[in-house]
Amino acid sequence: MHGSMAIGRIPILDVTPHVLCGRRPAKAVVGETFEVGATVFREGHEMLGCAVALRAPDGETVRSVRMREVGQGLDRYAAEVAPTSEGLWHYRVEAWGDPVAHWRHDAEIKVPRGQDVELMLLEGARLFARAAEQVPSAKRPVLRRLVKTLGDRAVPPEERLEAAGAADVRDLEERYPLRDLLTTTEWLPLAVDRGRALFGSWYEFFPRSEGASFDPLGRRGPMSGTFRTAMKRLPAIAEMGFDVVYLPPVHPIGRTLRKGPNNTLEAGPYDPGSPWAIGSEDGGHDAVHPDLGTLEDFRAFVDYTRDLGMEVALDLALQCSPDHPWVREHPEWFTTRADGTIAYAENPPKKYQDIYPLNFDNDPEGIHAEVLRVVRHWMDQGVRIFRVDNPHTKPVPFWERLLADVAATDPDVLFLAEAFTRPAMMHTLAKAGFHQSYTYFTWKNSRDELREYFEELSGDAASYMRPNVFVNTPDILNEYLVHGGRPAFEIRAVLAALLSPTWGVYSGYELMENVPVRPGSEEYRDSEKYQYRPRDWEAAEREGRSIAPLITRLNALRRAHPALHRLRNLRFHHVDQPELLAFSKAAGDDAVLAVVNLNPHIVREATVHLDLPALGLAPDEEFTVTDELSGESYVWRQANYVRLDPHVRPAHVFTLRRGQS
Repeated sequence: MHGSMAIGRIPILDVTPHVLCGRRPAKAVVGETFEVGATVFREGHEMLGCAVALRAPDGETVRSVRMREVGQGLDRYAAEVAPTSEGLWHYRVEAWGDPVAHWRHDAEIKVPRGQDVELMLLEGARLFARAAEQVPSAKRPVLRRLVKTLGDRAVPPEERLEAAGAADVRDLEERYPLRDLLTTTEWLPLAVDRGRALFGSWYEFFPRSEGASFDPLGRRGPMSGTFRTAMKRLPAIAEMGFDVVYLPPVHPIGRTLRKGPNNTLEAGPYDPGSPWAIGSEDGGHDAVHPDLGTLEDFRAFVDYTRDLGMEVALDLALQCSPDHPWVREHPEWFTTRADGTIAYAENPPKKYQDIYPLNFDNDPEGIHAEVLRVVRHWMDQGVRIFRVDNPHTKPVPFWERLLADVAATDPDVLFLAEAFTRPAMMHTLAKAGFHQSYTYFTWKNSRDELREYFEELSGDAASYMRPNVFVNTPDILNEYLVHGGRPAFEIRAVLAALLSPTWGVYSGYELMENVPVRPGSEEYRDSEKYQYRPRDWEAAEREGRSIAPLITRLNALRRAHPALHRLRNLRFHHVDQPELLAFSKAAGDDAVLAVVNLNPHIVREATVHLDLPALGLAPDEEFTVTDELSGESYVWRQANYVRLDPHVRPAHVFTLRRGQS
């Protein structure tokens, strides 16, 4: 019966993080600090100690970090740990009876009062004699001298007790505690990824639009841009400070039921169709669209992106046009309706007549093998990041297996889940192995919405779900941007770039494109999904129709400040105006504080009340803040007045310096 008990000699309960009861790993990146917590207690009034043990991927190297009590009387302990290399780590909580701490507590009460003096000192000597046997041999003389002192009745009791509190003794007590009744939890997995899994700036664009041309005389149809013409855009993207260039599907596009401009059902002879309607007589998921160039041209694009300090993320959209080779070669991979036709994709009332979804239950082994082959094919071309289209419409076990197979040989390959769906599915996909996740950020515009959502993302969810915060996508033009003008675009850029360690923009955001296909719609008019959209970037810069300088500044700040590379360090501060949001991130000596006016139309002013300890400052400390967007500096305290005009300065982005000078 005793063997079936789940509670150890010293109970250790509610360990966090703890993903799917330990069946899936928690997540971190190299050097990222995260908190391990547990509820630990024991019977009576005996003292205890506890620690987090962190085991490296080699299975042998273990280091331990002492846990401290958090909150009075709650029996809750926590410690911060940081893995130092990539791979599968493990962690566990260890608890023990701490007889030395218990003796010290009692002795410091009894000896000064003359109670059981010699007995207490004798018991202390015996405990330190035991402790000396488990410290390194070079350190043992410190404790052996103490044992001798504690037993020397020629020395006053107060001096003997004082000797037990010497700094070198306490240091050894902390580093090599005497651990009775040692109890441990099971080892829990911790997947440690490369830094790009947590931190990065993404830029999405359609290669076919860069270099696309139109004959003004109408003698020919429009001409697609190519990988080679799109490469000309890459230096400007790099200059804005982006780390990842995300490409929508680059594969052949089907002709059957091809969509025309603005998602119309009839395409003209020169309409290029949606890149997500994958597959034609020119090939499927392992081919490139002939209008874009060759596979050699794609590799040149990847290589040039890398030369500029960026990397390519490629769309992985597991769906087909009716013309895809899979439809002919593997009809069993699709769903056949009662009338004998293959079911196209629907999300009523939306219909995607040009796309056939796969049925993953018809031939799971065959589909898995083919998708894994396709992924490895693009990995061979230099792709190490995949943005996965609509993963929530595929079975979770499929993703768990596919991502595990890739990670087994190439742990540096990352997958972003584009799952704008219900929270349970979004969170489960993250737990199943996706390295990043799209979020609901575009629909969170008020102060309370933003604070509540990002407290969730940076709290318990951060142990398994990393947010990639896009300000817009080809499918999402939020009404805030439609009606907010330039200030709205600047406000959302500041929020996304500073609230999340990973953020992204879809091409055209810097030009503040904001015209929907119809009032109330989130679809862009003349959507790039269905037609070429070449843009005159230089003219926009000359005419001041671009916020690229702001984006460049934000990305420069992100790279320069380690605090902005993290998620779990996000803290919000009180503002007595409901349309102002104040938040900060701190890491060591680095701290960044932002105050943002969320109303793109009206001047707002208020008092910001700072949580100074969250910034590494004393509660009454004065300090200097410098606005990294304007260059102005101010002396701030705990409470500070701000005034933000969205048409002049919608936000302060402060760095901190102690003192007034």
